Amino acid sequence: MKKFQINIEKVRIKSSTIITAVLFAVVQFFVYTDTLAQGAGPQVESDYYILKTVIVPENIPLEVGGIAVIPDGRVAVATRHGEIWMIENAYGENNSSPIYTRFASGMHEVLGLAYRDGAFICAQRGELTKVSDTDGDGLADRYEPLTIFELSGNYHEYAYGPIFNSKGEMFVTLNVAWIDYGESLSKWHGWLMKVKPDGSMEPVATGLRSPAGIMVNSNDDIFYGENQGDWVGSGRVTHLERGDFAGNAAGLNWSKEPGSPITLTKADVAKVDDGRPMHEAAKVIKEMKLPMVWFPHTLMGISTSDIIEDQTGGAFGPFTGQYFVGDQGHSKVMRMTLEKVNGKYQGACYPFREGFSSGILRMRWGVDNSMFVGMTSRGWASTGRGDFGLQRLVWSGKTPFEMKNISARPDGFEIEFTVPADVKSLKDAMNYELNSFTYKYHHFYGSPIINTAARILKGIIVSENGKKVRIVLDSLKEGYIHEIKLGGIKASDGRNLLHNFAYYTMNNIPAGDKAVLKSDEVVTKHTHAMAAGAATAAKPKANTAKRVTRMPADWGQPDQVLRLGTRPGLKFDRAQFEVKPGSKIRLVFNNNDDMQHNVVITAPGAADDVGNAALKLGLKGSELNYVPQISKVLFHTALLQPNSTESIYFIAPDKPGTYPFICSYPGHASVMRGVIIVK
Repeated sequence: MKKFQINIEKVRIKSSTIITAVLFAVVQFFVYTDTLAQGAGPQVESDYYILKTVIVPENIPLEVGGIAVIPDGRVAVATRHGEIWMIENAYGENNSSPIYTRFASGMHEVLGLAYRDGAFICAQRGELTKVSDTDGDGLADRYEPLTIFELSGNYHEYAYGPIFNSKGEMFVTLNVAWIDYGESLSKWHGWLMKVKPDGSMEPVATGLRSPAGIMVNSNDDIFYGENQGDWVGSGRVTHLERGDFAGNAAGLNWSKEPGSPITLTKADVAKVDDGRPMHEAAKVIKEMKLPMVWFPHTLMGISTSDIIEDQTGGAFGPFTGQYFVGDQGHSKVMRMTLEKVNGKYQGACYPFREGFSSGILRMRWGVDNSMFVGMTSRGWASTGRGDFGLQRLVWSGKTPFEMKNISARPDGFEIEFTVPADVKSLKDAMNYELNSFTYKYHHFYGSPIINTAARILKGIIVSENGKKVRIVLDSLKEGYIHEIKLGGIKASDGRNLLHNFAYYTMNNIPAGDKAVLKSDEVVTKHTHAMAAGAATAAKPKANTAKRVTRMPADWGQPDQVLRLGTRPGLKFDRAQFEVKPGSKIRLVFNNNDDMQHNVVITAPGAADDVGNAALKLGLKGSELNYVPQISKVLFHTALLQPNSTESIYFIAPDKPGTYPFICSYPGHASVMRGVIIVK
């Protein structure tokens, strides 16, 4: 038993900070209500889901690793600094400030928190710990290890959880280490583990890489979210059952251990390590579990995190029974819908709410059915510029015009809307763009988008009330992601879709009768939108003129060699270079990070424009190295795998000035940058 004496530390927010926050909220309220009253201008996410910041005192580094909402209304937050903070009035009732009390401290990188039977259970780096207040003074005085996780000392061996099913059974997930690639250096890392009452652990499933998001849904099914990396082409959410292999080979180091429910080996997986799509690999590796839903990298997010189910009964809007998935790198919450086809989950993902203050790691429902969102970005940079944060997402009571649900049909999809759509716009084939694509399954980090193809629209069947439309296609692609874009469809009240695209993962094509189209439901000609889809499917040419990887023969030697690497937290290791106008430059980029990066040199003042253009490349992005084909891009490298190097050669601009360089990979450009000064 461990005992720690901790002094009570109650922290109130400074009155000046509160006054500023209240004034800001008042201004936002009047802007918000005026916009809705007039019905003017395009609708935006904040019209429907309002972000409210829970103010954190300046002296508390609240790098959120876990959140637990207490039935009495208090909110407990565990941090990466090993503390648990109790927050009173986190809801800001009566415009009063929250009060912070440090309940526990002295732990190591807490990345999961649960409240159970009057005590906290948290996952810290090396153990699952029960933290209790036995004398009722409001402070933890008992730290009881429930089970110990083996560690090698590698920085990447995180632990997450616990989660509980309806039987009270407890589960955790363990991250693999990183040694220039993902590896399980310590027993059971890369696994979902069941923790028994006596502290022993039972292995359940493996193939996990960085399983930061885990949850048990209302049917007692366990889902986990995965990040792009080695063996993982893109972010995804997978249903885990006993004996499943989710794709990353590292955890197979322990498949021969007593108690393992799987006998698969790395040698078995090596047989399909050739870049074929994952669904093709699964035909050979029978233990392989396909993702329920892929979250296409950069098109939706870049680092999936927590997952929660909407069980609010409509108190959070029209999405009851659906799921919300956080994204750390893009500081956003996405939405996910599921159905079962042939007894297996599959479904779609949709944009939902952007603009959070830091990288999202944890989400929990408050007692008022608002969503608490806990954030941290140290070591994992994010589009939200804050180092950490705690915010609350509140439904305004207004219903957005959205694709509420997409379900598969034998010959296409049925799309349901949150409110009735304008029937005329639903019947216009020009308003639909449909494509399919997938990713490589291999041991390399990530994957480009491959096998992109347009799907041809053959028919449109509109329901009488305009709330559903069935789209009939020439064919579906089993095992592929299907992109669905509805460009010009409007609600019956004239509103545009708040988000007009989604991605459906078609693991299985459902059986059943295909649609019988009436004459006015048949699409008889190719449309503008389908032509756009075909163009997307074509492989674009690389920007070779701006990426010269062999030294020109007439140079003799470069005038100057610039050497650039990376540092943790999405940073280059050099912020500035100086070169002479017109000089011959060799730039050597060593990507010594654990994720993909490039270097793009832009025209003066164009860093943001280039970064934003890279975000809009869509399905073409990976084939273009996420380098937009615009004049503001001067020179660039390829998108490099971790621990790889490339040299490019260019003539420095003749005009003196400051020329930014960025990593244009979506989500990186806002923070990963420097300058070349020509003088």
